[in-house]
Parts: sequence; structure tokens; C-alpha cells
Amino acid sequence: MTFDQLLALVILAAVVAALIHGKVRADVVALTGAAALLATGVIRPVEVQGAFASPAIITLASLFVIAYAIELSGLLDWVIQRGVILCRRIGALGLWLAMGLCGAGSAFLNNTPIVVLAAPVVRDMAQSLGHSPKRYLIPLSYLTIMGGACTLIGTSTNLLVNDMARNAGQPGFGIFEITPVALVIGAAGAAYLFLLGGRTLAKHAGDESDDADQDQADSGVVYVGDSELFAKHRPLDLTRALVSAGVFVGVVIVAAMGWAPIAASAFAGAVLLVLLGTINADEAYRGLRPEVLLLIAGMVVVGLSFEVTGLASTVTGGLIGLIQPLGPWGALFLLYGFVLLCTEVLSNAAVAVLLTPLAVALADSLGVDARPFIVAVMMAASAAFATPFGYQTNVLVFQIGRYSYMDFVRVGLPMNLITWVVGGLVIPLVFPF
Repeated sequence: MTFDQLLALVILAAVVAALIHGKVRADVVALTGAAALLATGVIRPVEVQGAFASPAIITLASLFVIAYAIELSGLLDWVIQRGVILCRRIGALGLWLAMGLCGAGSAFLNNTPIVVLAAPVVRDMAQSLGHSPKRYLIPLSYLTIMGGACTLIGTSTNLLVNDMARNAGQPGFGIFEITPVALVIGAAGAAYLFLLGGRTLAKHAGDESDDADQDQADSGVVYVGDSELFAKHRPLDLTRALVSAGVFVGVVIVAAMGWAPIAASAFAGAVLLVLLGTINADEAYRGLRPEVLLLIAGMVVVGLSFEVTGLASTVTGGLIGLIQPLGPWGALFLLYGFVLLCTEVLSNAAVAVLLTPLAVALADSLGVDARPFIVAVMMAASAAFATPFGYQTNVLVFQIGRYSYMDFVRVGLPMNLITWVVGGLVIPLVFPF
């Protein structure tokens, strides 16, 4: 192991330890790690510059502005309310259908504002039916998580994995290329939640939340982002809603048809909304959520050190002797499970950045296509179901539903196992080795 590899490994270990400890904001931890790598010469300034100007950062920043314009127009709030009205007549099934609509919306919009707006509505509807809200709020979070994995733009994790894969020399993914895999995984997870998960939660609905767990959720520093930015209910401004939604649809169509990269189309869409006056410059800056962007940029720098120093290849080489006898299928299952484990204790951005180069190197060592391994990282990195702190929407429903930590374990562990098995089986069918 070279000195740069050892140094990169030490800094990486310190960053991971700080993220798990959770006493320092995740974006500060990531930026500190990036600064240490730059100061020690492991990473060059041009590589840091490239990380902060990566297509994933540009795409996310632009989509945040577009999503905030839609939010300010009152369109998202109106859609959720209309869905509730339409589904209210058929009781609990209608509530599940409304949550399904939230999951579908998460394929295109950030799921945090969707859950912030939908969670109180779901809680009130459950109470009006005489049911405990605990039966539905965790499934709401899980459905939006799985919905976000259905498109390239549905979650920052997918964009970041795609960006890291391209840095490793792999072709990029189309917006809907991963949709068939995510839909099968999502359908399996949704069936479990509807048939068993909700009943498991209802059985424990009388349990009081643990005060210590609640205090930890309130600190929530590992998962950054100010949900209050999206928490206000706004009346529908029809003109503003039509323009912002039209621009967003245009961005998706342009990128999906391959007429322009997603970063270019999203950036053009965000600027167009400002020029049209749909959202002013101050509002656009407020919607940017720089703490999320800086977290991702910092973690990209840390991940680059894994690749630049050859550490990914070294680690993968050490694993080949253990994994190679299992073949591509066995390696994919192991990778999926390892990513699942990591994403429960680390931020999704950290997992995406650190394990994507490893996935590519693993595929290369096995002499097979890297795409199924990259898709496994995408799917598993968003599958944080077993803890309240694995995903920001989990933290939100943990608070509003006053769950205990064990509520997530009871429902989330089976979810992890189901999505793991289904994902491991379906990914190679859609993306052959």
C-alpha cells in the first residue's frame, strides 16, 4: 500500500467514523475530509474543482430550484389534497392509494417535501377512519423512498451513482433506464407493506415512543436539509403551477429523448423559470439547499481519492479471491447486501460515492458488464428501511408518528430482505452480465 493510499484510507475512516458518530453536521464532515485530502496532496485542486462542478451537482441544484417553484405554486399541495378527496370514499384502501400517489410523485420530485406535506394528511385520514396513524406513516416513507429510485432524477443517490460511474469510464444511464428494475422491487416492497407491514405496525400501535430515541431524532444531524423550507401549505396559483410544471415536463422530455444531457436541460429549465418570473432569484437561491449540495460535493472528493490512489482496485483485488468462486450472481448478491448494511449507518451520498468505484472494479475483475453492479448500488443505497435515521423521510415520520426505534426494525428488516432478494434476482434479467 502506497503512502497516498494509506493517507486516503485514514481520512476515509475518519470521515466514516464522524458520520456514524453524528455529532457534527454531515456536510461539514464531508468538506473537512475533502480539505484534508487537498491539503495533503492526495487530491489535486483540479479534481476538487471537477467535483464541485460535476453534472450531478448541477442537475441537483437545478432540480431543487424547479421543485421549489412547483412547491411555491401550491401544485404539489393541491395534487395531494385532490388525491385524498378522491380516495377518501373507499376507506383504508383509499389511504393506501393516496400513499401510492406520493410514491409515484417521488419518482420525479424530491420525496422530502412530499412527505412533509402528506404525513399530516395521512395522519388525519387514519384517525378519521379510527386507525392508528402508526399503521401508515412508516409505509408512506418507504413508498416514497422506493418511488424515488424509479428514475435517474428521483433521488440524488441515483444521480450521484451515475456520475461516479461515468468518472470510472462507464456510460451514463437514461432517465427511465432503471425504471423496470425499481418498479419490480417497489411492487414487492409495496405488497409486503400492504399485506403484512401495516398489520405489524398496527399490532404495536399502542406502544409509546422511547424518549431517548425521540431526542436522537430531533438532533438528526447526519441527514441534512431543512424540511421547514417545504412545510408551508400554499394556495394554488394556477398560472405559476402550469408554467413550473410545464418547464419540468419539458426538462424530462428533453433528457429522456437524448436531445440534451439531464444537467443541461435541468439547468436551462431552472434559468427559464427565473427569466419568466415564475420564481424570483431570491426564491431560487432559497430553494437550492446548499447544505445538501456541499455534502455531495465533499463526498465526491473523498470518493475520488478512493479511485485516484488506486485504493478501490487494491481493495477489490483483495476481495476477488473470496468472491470470484461465487460468480457474478453471488458477487451481485453480496454487493447488494453490503450496500444495504452501509446505507443504514451512513448517508446515501457517502455510500454512493464510496461503493460505486468498488462495484465497477469488482465487475471488471470478474470480466462482466459493470451495469448490473452499478444498478445494485443505486437500488440498495436508497433502501434504508431498518432504522429511523437511514433516510430523511424516515426521520420525519419517526417524529410525527412518535414511533419507537424498534418499529422500524420490525418492519424495515423484512423490507430489506425482500428488496435484497428481489433486486438480486431481477437486476441481472434487465441488465445482463
